[in-house]
Amino acid sequence: MDNIDLVLLPLRGFLQQLGNFLPRLGVALLVLGLGWLLAKAFRFSLVKALRALNFHILTERAGVDAFVKQGGSDKDTTDWIGLIGYALVLLVSLIVAFNSLGLTQVTDLLGKMLLFVPKLLVAVLVVVFGGYFARFVAGSVQRYLRSAGIGDAALVARVVQYAVLSFVLLLAIDHLDIGGGLIQQTFLILLGGVVFALALAFGLGARERAAELIDRWFPRDPTDRLP
Repeated sequence: MDNIDLVLLPLRGFLQQLGNFLPRLGVALLVLGLGWLLAKAFRFSLVKALRALNFHILTERAGVDAFVKQGGSDKDTTDWIGLIGYALVLLVSLIVAFNSLGLTQVTDLLGKMLLFVPKLLVAVLVVVFGGYFARFVAGSVQRYLRSAGIGDAALVARVVQYAVLSFVLLLAIDHLDIGGGLIQQTFLILLGGVVFALALAFGLGARERAAELIDRWFPRDPTDRLP
């Protein structure tokens, strides 16, 4: 009899733990199901709202949609923002589900991911509005240079646009706070190297072209200014 009790005691403990775990598992599965439905509804509503506000036109004019599609994606920026919102709601449901199961380590990891998603959304918005602002500034510079009779207005405007875009990308990367500033420093080093290489190439190999551009932009005689 004692031998039977020794065999049944672990089995009884296992069944007791299983009986305590199954209700929590059912609650977790229910939370995941509801969270998945809420995430899909939130994504649909967010995309519809952004398109109603003509946000897709803003991203298209900012050049972000063209960049995304060049990467092989068939979705525009509005769709990707909807996916970010979908991931945000789904992460909340996962945190609630794993917390009900008592998996605190998984919950902590998902909590860190949840804090990163809003930063990613803000970074995307910074790139979108910054890209639109860069194109606006470039267009304004080009119109001003043309009205002033300065040649190569399109080239100068393009340089201004890329400069503003570089600053915007640096702001977005800094907001994400990835790598403890390593990415920002690498980006600045690469940008400085490109600028230095262009300046060196322009100074050594295009001195005549530089003199020609200076003469065209700032002629000595105002009557020689090109239209």
